[in-house]
Amino acid sequence: MWVRMDGWVRHMVPSGVTLLLLLLTAIPTHVPGLAGMTPMLPMMGVYYWAIYRPDLLPAWAAFLVGLLHDIIAGTPLGVNALVMLLVQGVSASQRKFFLGKSFLVAWWAFSLLAAGATGMSWLLMSILAGRLIDPAPAFFQYMLTLGLFPVLTRALARTQMAFLKDA
Repeated sequence: MWVRMDGWVRHMVPSGVTLLLLLLTAIPTHVPGLAGMTPMLPMMGVYYWAIYRPDLLPAWAAFLVGLLHDIIAGTPLGVNALVMLLVQGVSASQRKFFLGKSFLVAWWAFSLLAAGATGMSWLLMSILAGRLIDPAPAFFQYMLTLGLFPVLTRALARTQMAFLKDA
């Protein structure tokens, strides 16, 4: 029984870590001017796990993370859910390309995917608002996310090695 429970808990690590990243985005920073600009940590988690362990973070889990992100951030339901679902789908579909490539290739690809996801999110929010919203916060959020990508990827890789080496 304990062995089965251990395996189940280990298989929940990607979803749990991604949910933790989501909760970290909800922590108020109290930094003037950065109120609405939190890094897209859950997107980085979805991207990482879709490439390195897609079996443990399937599309439905990415969708749920996005839906919870919508609820926590107060965005219209479905915006982040759709974005996370697309990030997971595109990343998982290109998994064979990424495996064995350098970190710089993964970072470059993430920068392209995150740019598309940020642009799509901004466009959807503008459509739902009925007007063009200011793109500056989305741009700075994107840049902050790119800057944190190396640190978070290292942490996710260490998590994978510690908890999922036998899973």
